[in-house]
Amino acid sequence: MRKMNTIHHIAIICSDKDAALHFYHDLLGFPIIRSNYREERQDWKIDLALNDSTELELFIMSDRPARVTNPEAYGLRHLAFKVDSVADTVAELEAKGISCEPVRLDAYTNKKMTFFSDPDGLPIEIHE
Repeated sequence: MRKMNTIHHIAIICSDKDAALHFYHDLLGFPIIRSNYREERQDWKIDLALNDSTELELFIMSDRPARVTNPEAYGLRHLAFKVDSVADTVAELEAKGISCEPVRLDAYTNKKMTFFSDPDGLPIEIHE
């Protein structure tokens, strides 16, 4: 088997197109690569650029069940982004109206980290 050395994309199911685009594109600043309405599925697929090689796929599907958060279900637990400064990023997020949990140290890496959530409750981590 060939080595899997990078993530091509991360797919997220969102309930509301406008809220998802406002959050991921307007507030977090991920550029839109493609936006397509898929008539056969009655949904939107919107691709955003995370960097030169990784994309974030937003699937807008209003008929899906809410995310299970307590107790957590099997599967993707959260999405994590590496940042240069957690404190600076928290300040930027909170200035845009995005609430963050208190900053804490990762017990294994001794690096600062915290979480915030997208409009559908998906936990997003920022980590130095």
